[in-house]
Amino acid sequence: MSRITRKPPSYRRHKATGNAVVTIAGREHYLGLHGSSESFDAYKRLISEWSAAGPAAVAATAAATKSGADFRICELLAAYYEHADRYYVKDGQPTGEAKNIKDATRLLQALYGMTPVAEFGPMALKAVRQKSIEAKLSRRVINYRVNRIRRVFKWGVENQLVAPQVLHALQAVAALRAGRTEARETGPVRPVSEESVSVILPFVTPQVQAMIELQQLTGMRPNEVTAMRPMDIDRSQATWIYRPARHKTEHHGIERLIYLGPRAQAIITPYLLRPAEAYLFSPKDAVRQTRERLRRGNNPPKKRRPSPKRIPGNRYTRRSYYSAIKRGCEKAGIDVWGPNRLRHSAATYLRKRFGIEAARVVLGHRSSAVTEVYAELDRTKAADIMAEVG
Repeated sequence: MSRITRKPPSYRRHKATGNAVVTIAGREHYLGLHGSSESFDAYKRLISEWSAAGPAAVAATAAATKSGADFRICELLAAYYEHADRYYVKDGQPTGEAKNIKDATRLLQALYGMTPVAEFGPMALKAVRQKSIEAKLSRRVINYRVNRIRRVFKWGVENQLVAPQVLHALQAVAALRAGRTEARETGPVRPVSEESVSVILPFVTPQVQAMIELQQLTGMRPNEVTAMRPMDIDRSQATWIYRPARHKTEHHGIERLIYLGPRAQAIITPYLLRPAEAYLFSPKDAVRQTRERLRRGNNPPKKRRPSPKRIPGNRYTRRSYYSAIKRGCEKAGIDVWGPNRLRHSAATYLRKRFGIEAARVVLGHRSSAVTEVYAELDRTKAADIMAEVG
């Protein structure tokens, strides 16, 4: 495959013919008489296609045209990885989806990397899936990964790298169904009990404790609670409103509003005395406060390494927040639970106390059907009714 560049190919004159020419992915495109309006129009059209598809797709298309039936899976994946790195970006930083795609296609690369794209069919996709089953991945994860593989081929069709009939054949592979496959099953995410929460609080930092309590009250997503900043909180009314700068459904044009009542306000008030753009809950602050507390006691902190591998950041990530809770669970001697279960706990409480529609609004769901997934059914009423009915 030709070298990939992000700089638009230049319009230039072909000396032998006097025509305008542009070279894209190693292929020369003649545009007509150099300097003519027709040649400039043709150049603009080609550059528009180049920009829309991305340099990697254009290079891959040229390679596919040149090699014909020999265009291989590894070349398709290389082009799609380049596209994913450019496309799945938020605030100038890559999102987790680009990594998810590479994880999903790792077995495809290993098993069929040198296979021509035109020869990859449903049986080959099922072979990749079977390897995932043997690797003890869960059924849901396997289905997600198969769909991501199909997404690669769909993008290939869109950019004239893959014949439409190849994608059509892959779409015939049905998803794995519960109870009808050897793939490992995982249970639904359940709410976490009050006891399991309270028992770990002495073993986590004040910052993590505050985030846990906020999630219990508001049903925020882990990424929303870790991203709180003073500038994102409207304190002009009795009930404050937190508007996350980034959230899960923003690409659908949906505004996310999180309401903070008196108890939530009391939790975050000590953390508001900082620059407006600073994050409320900072691992750097947690480490500093821990060291200060140890210095005041008889247990001085360990001597720091001159160049530690990890330097505490200015905000918690979803992963570091989970790790902090995990350590707390291990120290408390209980089964590990994750922060997303706090959202399920809040959903269950809100549904039981105020109804499904209220829970939907607070959690920020577009449909109550989604809230049903998060909120555990209250079976107490059913038991009471049948106790009376007999």
